[in-house]
Amino acid sequence: QVQLVESGGGLVQPGGSLRLSCAASGSGFSINAMGWYRQAPGKERELVAAITSGGVTNYGDSVKGRFTISRDSGKNTVALQMNSLKPEDTANYYCNAQVTRWYGVFMDYWGKGTLVTVSS
Repeated sequence: QVQLVESGGGLVQPGGSLRLSCAASGSGFSINAMGWYRQAPGKERELVAAITSGGVTNYGDSVKGRFTISRDSGKNTVALQMNSLKPEDTANYYCNAQVTRWYGVFMDYWGKGTLVTVSS
């Protein structure tokens, strides 16, 4: 199966920065897109940023201009650079991968999540 391992969450002051990483491992798949979603208490899970295998990116409106997603194809990893963090960015952040298995089936995989807390 495909495994997603997230890292980089933690506590940061408003205006600070964090970098999240997600590494996909396993065999028998190719990645179509990877991205980050987040969910805060009492709110729906929402798109933060995503990137396709071709490098096309998509960002949630609330993070445009502050967050940047990047991809390392050789390592099957994505990174989310988060700058100018705000308290409302506090949430659990989940890595998502959309993959095609070797036998031709499209599937979604999710990481277990990493907590980002923005507070003074």
